[in-house]
Amino acid sequence: MTASPEAVAALRAELVAVLGDRGVSDDERTRARASVDEATMSPILSEQLPLGLADLVAYPTNAEQIAQVLAAAAAHDVPVTTRGKGTGNYGQGIPLQGGLVLDTSRARAVVEVGDGWVTAEAGAPMVALEQAANAAGQQLWMYPSTAQSTLGGFLSGGSGGTGSITHGSNWEGFVTALDVALPGESTLRHVEGEEAQTFVHTYGTAGVIARATVRLEPLQDWRAVYASFDDFGGALAAVRSLRELDPAPRLVSADLPFVADRLPADPAIVKGKASLRAILDATVLDRAEELVTAAGGAITDVREGAQQTLKVSMLSYNHPIWWLKKNEPDTVYFHVEVGGEALIDAIDDVHAVYPGGMLHIEAAHRFPIGMLTAPYTGADDVYAGYPKLQELGVRVHSPHQYYVDHGVEELLALKATTDPGGLLNPGKLGTPEGVVVGDATASAQPAAIPGFGK
Repeated sequence: MTASPEAVAALRAELVAVLGDRGVSDDERTRARASVDEATMSPILSEQLPLGLADLVAYPTNAEQIAQVLAAAAAHDVPVTTRGKGTGNYGQGIPLQGGLVLDTSRARAVVEVGDGWVTAEAGAPMVALEQAANAAGQQLWMYPSTAQSTLGGFLSGGSGGTGSITHGSNWEGFVTALDVALPGESTLRHVEGEEAQTFVHTYGTAGVIARATVRLEPLQDWRAVYASFDDFGGALAAVRSLRELDPAPRLVSADLPFVADRLPADPAIVKGKASLRAILDATVLDRAEELVTAAGGAITDVREGAQQTLKVSMLSYNHPIWWLKKNEPDTVYFHVEVGGEALIDAIDDVHAVYPGGMLHIEAAHRFPIGMLTAPYTGADDVYAGYPKLQELGVRVHSPHQYYVDHGVEELLALKATTDPGGLLNPGKLGTPEGVVVGDATASAQPAAIPGFGK
């Protein structure tokens, strides 16, 4: 599905009437910037770039304008790909078939903070929601490791992050209500409860999240805690023991010395040693030090304040791999998202699946998860490692794909009613050429692991 030049021109004229001249762009450089995300984290996806180029970019400034823009695009039969800050790692924000990129980042109002909830527009940065919640003596259930990403982007393309040790993925009760824009409807549709959950983690393929209400909880007194270990095994043992603390940690991450040495310089991240970073409740600091010491490590610093805990968040999930790639430019690295107790119990075997393998680990809701990275030698070698990991009891999810692989059957049924014309993010629910999603290729393209994503 591609839009004709005449349809794009007509849509542009209509959108200028709604958004003004500065709210729409067909400038080539602007369109190019709006047509990429962090898919370059994957060398497999990088080899396929560019995957698509927008014909137009629209910048609505509130939730109602998001609905108006989508309705106009539908009237002209122009496909729409929704975008937040473009921090996703999987190409889900790339307009495979051109058309309109609907950039929601200017619709950023935090509408209201209530007792146990906050309502905000799709473009509101997650860090702004956390700050608004803190001012009311509360905190978000969770926010992604890239805390500057948008609420709509996190709900549409992410899955977990800081806070997920307690609350799991963002489709497990985090969302209480949504205002969704649908093709052919000029006003927003309000959905709540289970109906709202069906639009979460769908890459904007069934509806565009324009406004959301998500859960808050009472504010805790958090500390950013750093520890170092002579060997990675000690750090792994500490990850396992720290996740059992009560109150639970908000985050626990650990890296091998080689990876830790490539993080931003910090005296608390000791050169040549395995690094552990955590966000812990102030009431468990003494017990945490006992557990770290028992695992052969030492606390290197404890820091107070929201900026310090945010810094720890920004060194979690995919970020250590990003820093590794940045500081080792002569080596191309890939990563695979992995999970399960085998990451701790059989770490040597896990590392051995890929030559030069290195695990970044996170404590998570049900089992540890992580990013297994190694020098890239080709896509076939990457995929060949998946069944080997699974034989070790490791859960695997491929980050080298741009289509939805979570709850696909339910999503297809929903999309049939909300977007029968297939205008929303086309190509993200079909399968890429040469790739079949289903039992025949389950070992090559495993289903999503709850807790991954930005």
